[in-house]
Amino acid sequence: MPLNRIMIVITGSAGFIGSCLVSKFNSEGINNLVLVDDFSKTEKEKNYNLKTFYQKIERKHFLDWFEKNHNIVDHVIHIGARTDTTEFNVELFNELNLNYTKAIWTICAKSGIPLIYASSAATYGLGEQGYDDDETKINLLKPLNPYGDSKNDFDKWALEQKNAPLRWQGLKFFNVYGPNEYHKARMASVIFHSFNQIKSIGKVKLFRSHNPDYTDGGQLRDFVYVKDVVHVIWYLYANKVKSGIYNLGSGKARSFLDLAKATFHALNKEADIEFIDTPIDIRDKYQYYTQANMAKLIATGYAKPFTSLEDGVTDYVKNYLASGKYM
Repeated sequence: MPLNRIMIVITGSAGFIGSCLVSKFNSEGINNLVLVDDFSKTEKEKNYNLKTFYQKIERKHFLDWFEKNHNIVDHVIHIGARTDTTEFNVELFNELNLNYTKAIWTICAKSGIPLIYASSAATYGLGEQGYDDDETKINLLKPLNPYGDSKNDFDKWALEQKNAPLRWQGLKFFNVYGPNEYHKARMASVIFHSFNQIKSIGKVKLFRSHNPDYTDGGQLRDFVYVKDVVHVIWYLYANKVKSGIYNLGSGKARSFLDLAKATFHALNKEADIEFIDTPIDIRDKYQYYTQANMAKLIATGYAKPFTSLEDGVTDYVKNYLASGKYM
């Protein structure tokens, strides 16, 4: 292998967003990819087994590899993370999210390598400070769980660093849905669960509202299609965009009722929706509204429209879920 910078590293490449990103790069004719993940998890194999890439590296071995091979790395896209919002082992998040990302940042900084990394809209907590990707407000944010804390802690750390990668962008993913999330179980999108409920029992169960300002099913989220997410990452990879932290949502809040109805419509079925109580263990930390302010990204020159909820759900259901297809 000649010692020129030709490798693109994608961490979390066996997971949901990471594997879709590998597919995007392959579709652009780019196969010089180094995939990083915990490849012992066999339920993820179909996410990547038909992709084209140069090398797979186990997550636990990657930092050593990167220290030795940074001179052949052109760009790092760090999507891998522990993302379970119901996990409360702080040390686990410190290890896999905070410290692991710091190590990647440090190698990128000293080697002049651009870095894109996954932050999260979970950093916004209940939205007391709004949903603007304003870096001056990051110290004011109050995430609701250790996962959100780990992402916010890294964002704060990144902004304090004098030594930084050549260019860097942290992306606050909102509610991402789409192909390749079959393995995510409870943490899969509501569209995924709605589809499976319709197929198994003919109805969708949504959480009842416990907030008088919202009707049952009227809780609002910024749902963003994974194809839009990977297009934004491709844009950041291919262009010299200003370093900083950026929201990545659709920019439009939609209700869970809208989502469920779109899923029924994609299956050509009449909507049948039942409301159930929100579990006690998450009720006091339940978000009733999220909506990404996308002005900062758009101001960099990003001009592609985001997919509507109806169009995204239709594509996902008809072209992937109905046949078990992968992206």
